[in-house]
Amino acid sequence: MIVPDHEIAKLCRDGMITPFESYLLNPASLDVRLGNQIKVEAVETGDLIPVDISDRTKEKPYRLHPGEFILAHTLEVFNVPDDICGQFALKSSLARTGFEHLLAGWIDPGFNNSVLTLELTNARTFKSVPLWPGMRVGQIIWMKMTSRPDVSYRDCGRYNNDLTVTSCKGL
Repeated sequence: MIVPDHEIAKLCRDGMITPFESYLLNPASLDVRLGNQIKVEAVETGDLIPVDISDRTKEKPYRLHPGEFILAHTLEVFNVPDDICGQFALKSSLARTGFEHLLAGWIDPGFNNSVLTLELTNARTFKSVPLWPGMRVGQIIWMKMTSRPDVSYRDCGRYNNDLTVTSCKGL
């Protein structure tokens, strides 16, 4: 069952999302904003290197070039209860400008003390697309589980306690 706005608000006020801003609520989702760190691919090595974009604004954004891939993170920190799960979806207005998200936005019950790392690409051929901290980058659709899982992500998750953008921790 998808969680409606008033229940999302209560969950957030109870600590599921920090910081929680009520203007980010939608009828069946919660918008999330871009954080201030990204990881970009180094030309020489192909490694993902951290870049601080905290000085960027809507008027002076970081430009994601055509075909470029980055990791980014949400401004919001998650502490998801054991009976709630979520799915990240890119904002449709960003998709229409050329952003793509690589569909790795599942949030297990028990995902805690962590930002969500996002895999973003510019699908445009000729035009760069803008990024800045605080921009609404996506939304989370929250769902209630029919029961609590036997093992919470709180106990088994590799990406808990990550407070900045996080590269792959191994396959």
